[in-house]
Amino acid sequence: MKLRLFGLLSALLLSMTTMGQTSIYDLQKPFGFCTRSSRTADIPFDITGGGCYAYPVSGVSDGDVITLTSNGDDMRSEIEKAIKKYKVIILDGSHGIFNVSSTISSNGISGKTILGINDACLCTTWYATQEIIDALNAAGVPSMSTSGGGGTLSNGTQVKEQAEFNTRQIIINITGDENEDYRKSGIFYFKSCNNMIIRNLKFVGPGSIDVGGADLVSFYGTKNCWVDHCEFSDGMDGNFDITQKSDFNTVSWCTFSYSDHSYMHQNTNLIGSSDSEATGYLNTTFAFNHWGEGCRARMPMARVGKIHMLNNYYTCVNGNNCINPRKSSEFLVEGNYFDTGVKKCYSQTGASAVTWSDSNFITEKSQSKPSSFGGTVTVPYTYEVAEASVVPTEVSTYAGSTLYLQAEDPSAITAAKTGTPGRDNVYYNLAGQRVSKNARGILIVNGKLIMK
Repeated sequence: MKLRLFGLLSALLLSMTTMGQTSIYDLQKPFGFCTRSSRTADIPFDITGGGCYAYPVSGVSDGDVITLTSNGDDMRSEIEKAIKKYKVIILDGSHGIFNVSSTISSNGISGKTILGINDACLCTTWYATQEIIDALNAAGVPSMSTSGGGGTLSNGTQVKEQAEFNTRQIIINITGDENEDYRKSGIFYFKSCNNMIIRNLKFVGPGSIDVGGADLVSFYGTKNCWVDHCEFSDGMDGNFDITQKSDFNTVSWCTFSYSDHSYMHQNTNLIGSSDSEATGYLNTTFAFNHWGEGCRARMPMARVGKIHMLNNYYTCVNGNNCINPRKSSEFLVEGNYFDTGVKKCYSQTGASAVTWSDSNFITEKSQSKPSSFGGTVTVPYTYEVAEASVVPTEVSTYAGSTLYLQAEDPSAITAAKTGTPGRDNVYYNLAGQRVSKNARGILIVNGKLIMK
């Protein structure tokens, strides 16, 4: 039976087109706030990225496109240089993961597309080892204060919070890294950038740990960007944060999770870094995203901006304060699905207005329906709300890096699925698309075919 199924799998892979099937709800083009330049008026913004955001690339001269594959070494410098020089940067995962030793920083760039094909994954080289985790547990770090009681590290740095102070000192003691270079273990940091498209990439971090370190991806003063069909796992501080006058961004069909590598601070998405954020910014659309295993809070937590939460899926068991409006924010929440085990789907503090639609669905009936307040929150673009009942199937099947799987080498695709750090126990269907572990039919997990 297994041989027969493997033959069927190989035949299907060989006949695949370069892009897997997509949901009928997936527009496959920029939408939401990234296509606007006003939080209230319908003023369009032409978001083009590097001139193309699909694969194969068309309409862009060859001299503006570069394709990178992994050489097995640190790829940080090569990727950073490519982003500066080219309009369209293709990261091809057919030769393995892209190791990144520290955050790739880009300042003031515009008109770029960063696109993954063949299961492309960027992974930090530093991670929280079991030795470090055991030492943190032995010191009682999980029960320490996260709001005071800090001290001075052996390198002379003042740290305000007790848990962070002890965590950082223990890591210094174990690693000897007095400069704390490990705290730079992120993937992308975009400052004052605009008109960018990031699609179909996996980002794997070192594990969440309370050291005030890097996010997997960070937007700082960055505007009119579309982040689509990406996967974020095990960010050190956050998975994907948007702060400091960033504006008009859309996050769609992405997944957020944490594995056993994560220790504390599984706070996945922060919009606005403090209550002193400048008003009028941080307007953001989150549509058809999945907050899953290990996520504890900030899905997202947001200040100041107008945030549109559309048809997102929550399976984060014990997730607390998932949607978390904070100071002076406005939230429009429609068609989202909160599955069994989500502890608390909503909490707000100091928001200006929240419109909580009847189209949302909360499985745990012990939770009361959140109340709308303030004026009715609207957004300056047209859209359709899918029925919440279809969200679990559509999002679990199609969210994440499910696009642009090439079939020239089926064995390489299988190897990529089984050989990426932090990617164990991930389920795929026979089309090579990531699906929920609750999906039915013939599935691939850890390189094996199973029937469910």
